[in-house]
Amino acid sequence: MGKITVLGTGGWGIALAVHAYSLGHKVSMWSPFKAEVDSLNQERESKKLLPNIKIAEDILITDDLEAVLGADITIIATPSFAVRETAARLKGKEVGIVVNVAKGFERETMLRLSQVIKEELPDKKPVVLSGPSHAEEVAKNIPTTVVVASENADAAKNVQNALIGKNFRIYTNSDVLGVEIGGALKNVIAVAAGIENGLKSGDNTRAALITRGLAELARLGTAMGADRKTFMGLSGLGDLIVTCISEHSRNNRFGNLVGSGVPVKEALERVGTVEGYYAAAIAKQLADKYEISMPIIEQCYNILYNGTTPKNALTSLMTRPGKTEEEAWD
Repeated sequence: MGKITVLGTGGWGIALAVHAYSLGHKVSMWSPFKAEVDSLNQERESKKLLPNIKIAEDILITDDLEAVLGADITIIATPSFAVRETAARLKGKEVGIVVNVAKGFERETMLRLSQVIKEELPDKKPVVLSGPSHAEEVAKNIPTTVVVASENADAAKNVQNALIGKNFRIYTNSDVLGVEIGGALKNVIAVAAGIENGLKSGDNTRAALITRGLAELARLGTAMGADRKTFMGLSGLGDLIVTCISEHSRNNRFGNLVGSGVPVKEALERVGTVEGYYAAAIAKQLADKYEISMPIIEQCYNILYNGTTPKNALTSLMTRPGKTEEEAWD
């Protein structure tokens, strides 16, 4: 078995650490926040994020980065805004294969997160892990299937072999761009789905939103150079479904609050980090740059940033000019 380091002690980081440990790996976890580390060492669980999920005593939890170096695989499991800072800490250090599990863009540069990592660690070809994988279920060993993508096929295969388990199936994919676009933009559609739920529109509306949202992801992704088939896979359709229907999704919960009439700023304060809120602004800029029609994402952006009411946004979507379904995919 190998040595695996997880950088970040949020729910996803803990779930992956617990999973890797169950496979027999030597596992370490790191966080820059001493109070968080002390609490996890004392309780051996995150009562807020993953209650009743015990972290084995053999898993090292530390705020000393030097203590977790020398890994075969290093997993960056931070929010998107912390990926660059975390990757920068690894410069010149022995960290093995770098895997990113955050989903989103860097807000200031609109870069995909693998691009951010490569800027900080130019000798690395990072692996991206994505797909329908809520931490709450992975930590409980509920059957889950994900995808790992990298420009380095051997690195992706090594991560697949190291982390695959009887309840954690992993596929490989060479389309890093498509996997990352799907993982980031599905968060925006999940916010829209939450808004729809807050409006209490119904199952028909939710199904239409997921279907047409998938078309928007594929439309932009292919314009940027991704493979359309990727969006029909785990990091596209799979992740889109789970975030649009699950109570575990923070993007969905945030959207639900907004759709129910809670002001955007207050909803953000209640839920915490909402990747879809920030991704909506970047998606709007990318749609404009590539001259791509993305009406759902545009209306979601208008609600979040321009003060459009959810009801008016839904009316705008439903009263657009008619077209063939073939045209609607192009």
